Amino acid sequence: MAIARALVTEPALLLADEPTGNLDSAAGAEVYRILSGLPDTLGTAIVMVTHDPGAIAHGTRSLRMVDGAIES
Repeated sequence: MAIARALVTEPALLLADEPTGNLDSAAGAEVYRILSGLPDTLGTAIVMVTHDPGAIAHGTRSLRMVDGAIES
């Protein structure tokens, strides 16, 4: 529901903090599928913060933070 509210205005930028944090694996996969299509369908850029290592496969660029420093 929160994702639908965030997308209704077709934003240029979507900030997602742990978007699959409280979801089971099937629902999480569906969220990643939806988010992955946004750049092509709406032109929306996504910045996602997550602890889920599987999320990396859905992005075009990833940065990792270790002890407060960013590693690319």
